[in-house]
Amino acid sequence: MGTTTPPRTLAEALRARGDESLAGLLRARPDLLNPVPNDITQLATRAGTRASVVRALEHLDRFALQTAEALAVAPDPAPYGTLLSLLTGDGLDDGEQRDDAGAAVTAALPGALATLREQALVWGEDDRLRLVRTARELLAPSPQHPSPTGLGPTVAEATAGMSPGRLQEILAATGLSATHDPVSAVAALSSLFTDRTRMAELLDTAPVEALSVLDRLVWGPPYGEVTPNPTPPVKWLRDRGLLLPVSTRTVVLPREAALHLRAGRAHRVPEPVPPAVAAAAERDPQAVDRAAAGQAFTALATVEELLKLWNGGGPAILRAGGLSVRELKRTANALDVTEPIAAFWIELAYGAGLLASDGETDERYAPTPASDEWLDLPAEDRWTHLATAWLAATRTPGLVGGQDAKGRALSALGPELDRSAAPDVRRRVLALFAELPPGTAPDAETLLRRLRWERPLRGGPAASATGQGPAPTEGTDLRSRLALWTLNEAELLGITGRGALSAQARALLAEGEKAAAARLAPLLPDPLDHVLLQADLTAVAPGPLERPLADMLSVLADVESKGGATVYRFTPGSVRRALDAGQAATDLHAFLAAHSRTPVPQPLSYLIDDVARRHGHLRIGAAAAYVRCDDEAVLNEILADRRSTGLRLRRLAPTVLASRSDPGSLLEALRDMGYAPAAESADGDVLITRAGARRTPPRTPPAPVPEGPPVPDDTLLGAAVRAIRAGDTAATAVRKEPADAPSSNAPSGALPRTTPAETLATVQAAAMTGSTVWIGYVNADGAASQRVIAPVRVEGGFVTAYDHTADEVRTYPLHRITGVAELAEDGKG
Repeated sequence: MGTTTPPRTLAEALRARGDESLAGLLRARPDLLNPVPNDITQLATRAGTRASVVRALEHLDRFALQTAEALAVAPDPAPYGTLLSLLTGDGLDDGEQRDDAGAAVTAALPGALATLREQALVWGEDDRLRLVRTARELLAPSPQHPSPTGLGPTVAEATAGMSPGRLQEILAATGLSATHDPVSAVAALSSLFTDRTRMAELLDTAPVEALSVLDRLVWGPPYGEVTPNPTPPVKWLRDRGLLLPVSTRTVVLPREAALHLRAGRAHRVPEPVPPAVAAAAERDPQAVDRAAAGQAFTALATVEELLKLWNGGGPAILRAGGLSVRELKRTANALDVTEPIAAFWIELAYGAGLLASDGETDERYAPTPASDEWLDLPAEDRWTHLATAWLAATRTPGLVGGQDAKGRALSALGPELDRSAAPDVRRRVLALFAELPPGTAPDAETLLRRLRWERPLRGGPAASATGQGPAPTEGTDLRSRLALWTLNEAELLGITGRGALSAQARALLAEGEKAAAARLAPLLPDPLDHVLLQADLTAVAPGPLERPLADMLSVLADVESKGGATVYRFTPGSVRRALDAGQAATDLHAFLAAHSRTPVPQPLSYLIDDVARRHGHLRIGAAAAYVRCDDEAVLNEILADRRSTGLRLRRLAPTVLASRSDPGSLLEALRDMGYAPAAESADGDVLITRAGARRTPPRTPPAPVPEGPPVPDDTLLGAAVRAIRAGDTAATAVRKEPADAPSSNAPSGALPRTTPAETLATVQAAAMTGSTVWIGYVNADGAASQRVIAPVRVEGGFVTAYDHTADEVRTYPLHRITGVAELAEDGKG
């Protein structure tokens, strides 16, 4: 049913919306759904709360926010034309170079206003636009929170409490007619300041120095300090009300006067159009894809190396949580990267569920069972797993090394690294990459400028407008830092190559993991089943190795250098490590012969045989510890060596020495002295020390910290809108009072009261006529409610009816109905 009556409240404006529009509001502001409002009035009240309005303002782009800021300094209500003139100016020259921004503002304003209306920040028709009260309080100028527009209070606000005598002095100085009515005096002064012709004539008489003072205040901040004896230019301005006192030492430029000096503009530079992201370089798309694939391969190798490094049990966890600085440095040295990059790889593995705490008494980090499954996947699937985890993670490794609000250091894997905005920023940055042609690397500064335009209040320079803290300097706000970290991390992970988005990353964003894996697979090198053995006791792996070969080679040799090819070096210690792991010399010879494209060098064969001959000649067990050897001369040599003094050895028998050190320490000490001892069990058998694979119990990846309530799906939105509509129908239904009922002072929310006989008769009549009635109902828990029902059947002490409040058919016991009343609409014939 159409109506020409304009809405008087936000609730009436929301009630006049269609279901699709209400669903759009709840989708844009999901916090309004927790819990689902009972009716439209409750929805409007919730939409006007400070927390909800701040959250909505934070999600506005620059021009929508500028539109709201202009409405905050406009009259309430304001016609569309007034709002437009505040954004474009009144067309008169203000002395600054102007461009064609007015046409862009005129074209963009309807869209910005539609966004504000959709989010219930603005309501009313175009001739009576109203900003919700809470938003006006947040965005309107005040001494505590100056407006981003740089405007001050109105003449009426600045002169509140001013003595009538002072007002008369200002009127006389400006040549206005005297009046003893303060309201009329303020209105006359406001009229003067808003009259372009008369205001220009007044300023023509101003001293040059006074105009210079106005120039310093016109674009804000509008407040200035004065001495008890102000200079003549300031006195001239103060006498004519162009500067009004705020306190004994502070004056302010009134809003009407500032708007005249600005040619009617609320903002110095309206920004109706998002800034374009410029291209920094144009590259060959295929070269970009190859570079990204190469970096993706490096990323996989680095994460694998990290898992291998912590395979036997990683570093201990700090009491406050996280990784110590010393352990971070040690891991960075082992990975041959800087500490910030090491923190990124550690956090990435943790976020992907590959690392976790083992939960033991001496809590340490260790690989999870999921890491073994990940290692068995094809390389392209391993990369998509890491990339997907990175996109969704709220963990922010760029914060490692900084400090929290209390000045405490932020550590890798610590509890304070979650930033809920991180996933949104990462996806938005990559989406801006994807808007550019393939192979195009964007300019970082223009990209940051675009992000600041899209969310100016999310920690950006305008953040102080909502009282959320001081505005940070350019580029230091959290979103900008997250964007810069995203650029670096995307390059490390192989999302981008040479600064441009790769084809596999485009597929990941648009089509999903399978498509990305299919794009990446042909670009990755195939794993090799061979190495090249050299006479200098090194082996060269000319590419990635198959996993069994790589695992065995990592035990038998030490990595000397990495790059396009990996160089392994064989040493007595590395060969002994393989023997300790249970390999025999014949096994090692056979392994090298099977996997080398070159003949096994003689020096390497000699090295293996020599270490194997001496391996296990000494046996170490637990006494505290003992050393056993069939060759007494070897034991005599050990006792005579000064380096064994700290072991406190003593001879128990010609072939046995005892020590107060534990077996592990004794084993390492003798190895450092150049011997090749082997540990033995209590039964005298050699203990095989394989690389201990320590695993945590099954762990799920850390859950991202959500940024506010999740966006509801269409099913939930439809149900919520129906429930709100039904509740509103019940709340706003007009009840018909019985003709013989005396006038009552009962509150409007009181339950109807009728006798059981009247209740039965009324619902039976409603069931026969198909009319709708209003009932009061008390459920089994004693909770009372009002409902609007359309009875269908009445029998056996129950009434079955369609409940408009719940939007479904329900059955109610008659004895729980407190009373019933007909609705006024049903009584109109």
